[in-house]
Order: sequence, then C-alpha cells, then structure tokens
Amino acid sequence: MIKAIRKDQELLQDILQQANSDALHIWWLGQSGYLFQYKGKRALIDPYLSDSLTKKYEGTEKPHVRISEKVIDPSLLPPIDLVSSSHNHTDHLDAETLIPVLQKNPSCTIIIPEANRAFVCNRLQIEQDKPIGLNDGMTHEEGWISLTAIPAAHNEIDRDEKGNCHYLGYIINIAGMNIYHSGDTLLYAGMEDRIKAFQPKLALLPINGNDPSRKVAGNLNAAEAVQLAKKCGLQCIVPCHYDLFAFNTANVNTFIAIAKEMEQPYLVLDLGGKISSQEWSS
Repeated sequence: MIKAIRKDQELLQDILQQANSDALHIWWLGQSGYLFQYKGKRALIDPYLSDSLTKKYEGTEKPHVRISEKVIDPSLLPPIDLVSSSHNHTDHLDAETLIPVLQKNPSCTIIIPEANRAFVCNRLQIEQDKPIGLNDGMTHEEGWISLTAIPAAHNEIDRDEKGNCHYLGYIINIAGMNIYHSGDTLLYAGMEDRIKAFQPKLALLPINGNDPSRKVAGNLNAAEAVQLAKKCGLQCIVPCHYDLFAFNTANVNTFIAIAKEMEQPYLVLDLGGKISSQEWSS
C-alpha cells in the first residue's frame, strides 16, 4: 500500500497552517483530486476520498483494488467554498465523498458539465437548480476563483442533444494565475490551441494511458502529457490519475524520465503533498 506523506489530522493541520498565506497551495488527494487553497478560500477538484469503487466492483472482471491509502476522510476536511466535477465517473463524482462535504457546507458552489445535471443531482441527492452547469468556453466567476470549461475527450468529445459536453477540463484562475486541470482526456484536434489561449503556467494531467484491455475509458499517457505541456509552454506539469487502482495505473518514473529527456519542468507530488505558487508562477 502506497503511503501518504500526510493524512487525516496531519494533512488537516498542514492545510489550516497555510490558510492565511498569500500563496496559492494545491494538495494532491489522489487520482485526479486536488484541494486548492488561497487566503482561506478552498476548492475541491474531482475528489475521490472513499472506497466506493472497490466495493462496487468487488468480485467482477474489473476489481478496483486500491494500492494507495486514503489521505483524509471527507468529514475531516475544513470548510469548502467550491467543488467541481469534470465528468460522471465515480472517481471524479463520488457520492461518498461529496454528500458529506455538501452537507457540511450547504452554501458550497458546485461546478459540473451542464450535460450531466440530472445525473449529478440524482447521485448527490441535491436539487436540480443547485449545481452551476458549464459547457465548453463558458466561465463561472465568484470573486476569488473562476473556472472556464474546455472539452475533454474520454475517449471522444461526447455531447448531449443540446451540444453540451459530458466531459470537461477546467482552466482555474486564482489571483491572476491560470491552472489547467484536464479532467480525464485523450488528445484531440484543437486541444493545444484551446489551452494556449489561457497561457496557463501549471497543468494537472493524467498519465495512466489508454489500454482497451482495461475495459475503461482512457487518458493521456506519460509521453502525451509531457508533449502537450511542452507544446503549450507550461512552466510546470504535475502528473495525476495513477497509483490508485492496480488495474489502471502507470509508473510515474516513466513520466519523470520523459519529462527530463524533453526538458519539461515538472513536480511529482506525494499523496497529501502540495505545490505552492512560488514554485511555478515566477
């Protein structure tokens, strides 16, 4: 079992100790889940903090055997101002994670793909008008943070009958700093131009790849993630979506080797570890 560098109360204390910092801090919660914090405001991006998938797929042809420990129970999280989901897959929209968070933070903003509204509300047991739904190119702003939607291909760019994307990534802007969280995605035509339009300096990108034998939708592999970062002129790339489930992971050392070979700056986070804006925003 892969251990977290910080977990539970130790992780909570690290978050609280940085609450009044002038820097933006981003903690990796595992898979594609992150906690953003800036001057006491907090956003949860695609958090998965349960064993719901392990329980769901036990005894099936796709056992979701966890290989890393949970970093924190949702009930221990400090006050949350915003949560987002990039798409409906449980490791990005987990009821066992988000229902406790929303119950504890009833005024929390929920950002989702508009195409997924009915599904999200049913899974999270919330009213239909509670989430803020985005489609590609749309932006939600609320003072300290904004999120702009970019299509994600998982494995295709899938739209509903109204043209709304079921899979999104987000350009997250805090204090003038743009960060790209891709959600789950493969490369697609025009992707690079969409990202470069926002000139993000940091990207949080999956590296687990696209292997049809896994019988799940795929993602960028390590080489594709590094190549995308290089083409977009990113100052730093943080890999994610690996080391959670045994059947659907990647070796982060492969990513490190490729990033070094291509001279692409990167930072690999430990579970419960963080990256701060001083490390990439200069």
